[in-house]
Amino acid sequence: MAASLMRIGGKVGRQLSRSWSVCQVGLRNAASQSARDAAAEQASGLGMPFPPLQTFSEEEGMMMDAVKKFAQERIAPFVSKMDENSKMDDEVIRGLFEQGLMGIEIDPAYGGTGSSFFSSILVIEELAKVDPSVSVLCDIQNTLINTLVTKLGTEEQKEKYLTRLSTDTVGSFCLSEAESGSDAFAMKTRADKHQDYYIINGSKMWISNAEQAGVFLVMANADHSAGYRGITCFIVDRETEGLHIGRKENKLGLRASSTCPLNFDNLKVPEKNILGKVGHGYKYAIGMLNEGRIGIAAQMLGLAQGCFDQTVPYTRQRIQFGKRIFDFQGMQHQISHVATQLEAARLLTYNAARLKEAGRPFIKEACMAKYFAAEVATLATSKCIEWMGGVGFTKDYPIEKFYRDCKIGTIYEGTTNIQLSTIAKHLDKQYDN
Repeated sequence: MAASLMRIGGKVGRQLSRSWSVCQVGLRNAASQSARDAAAEQASGLGMPFPPLQTFSEEEGMMMDAVKKFAQERIAPFVSKMDENSKMDDEVIRGLFEQGLMGIEIDPAYGGTGSSFFSSILVIEELAKVDPSVSVLCDIQNTLINTLVTKLGTEEQKEKYLTRLSTDTVGSFCLSEAESGSDAFAMKTRADKHQDYYIINGSKMWISNAEQAGVFLVMANADHSAGYRGITCFIVDRETEGLHIGRKENKLGLRASSTCPLNFDNLKVPEKNILGKVGHGYKYAIGMLNEGRIGIAAQMLGLAQGCFDQTVPYTRQRIQFGKRIFDFQGMQHQISHVATQLEAARLLTYNAARLKEAGRPFIKEACMAKYFAAEVATLATSKCIEWMGGVGFTKDYPIEKFYRDCKIGTIYEGTTNIQLSTIAKHLDKQYDN
């Protein structure tokens, strides 16, 4: 526990000492907490070398409980309005920082929580149960922005940016362009060297968090003659002259999460703002997207579970033909099928996260988790609307929003076909011998 929990967020550390009540609305009941505690106790008591994937450390359990309560009390009241207005409420963003949820893996020396990658995955999942848009904001910050700066930043860069990212500044990852989506390395944005600075010209599309971001990690080609081997990562502050943030997209789902185009018009960036090495940006992008896919899997898992948790109680209360909808065998079979799919998605996601955290190969497993969790989210949300009947089709209930939000899971950070192709490549190598 030590220093890390003192920050779940300096602020949250103090709050965790209080007894957190278990949230009932839209979440699994208190029995799940008891089961988790019992499993952890049993695993440790038996000295099991390989405890079940859903056995959590004390810190992870406390983090989950804290986030559940925060999401219900500080996010849930804003969800409908944020979706309708296509805008994240400033109070929600402020709350994420106050709770230490925007710097989960950042060292406490820079104001972070100092926790683990797996804790980040649990937080992303819990937030998505209430609002996937908020989960996306938190996911990008923790699995992409913070990780890149932590791994690649100079001490000066870490001191300047990690302290901001953990306390009050949203980050944005800028890779995709109009002609480079799945083929990310076909980018046209270029960075030309001039003495001790670079001039960046070009544009980016579909950039998440752009509306709120105070710092951008921009991928640009510093040597077009070298092709993708010239791609370099630059740290760009929002107030830099020449950076123009376009009008945010009017989207089907994740409407509170801003997605905007960016234009760079003779953007001047000092050489000291290069993150990592010149020409290594493509390596960094591949590495971060591999990790980020586990975050997307957690988003889709949380989204599907949140929708399921909102729907099943309705089927147990709604009476038709003299009995609960839940009591019809056809309904029971459908609910059981979706519940099984959810459990499978959870195990795939947790396994990929544990492999990554253990320093073992995880790319194939991350792709499997992202692909499968997105498919399960599509199935679960569609079925939930059907089970709810007419009311599920209205905005009076959150089910239709989960349904709209889930579609992006098969698209961003690698489409479903990209995931399947990557899985196939790893299988091909696996059977070489």
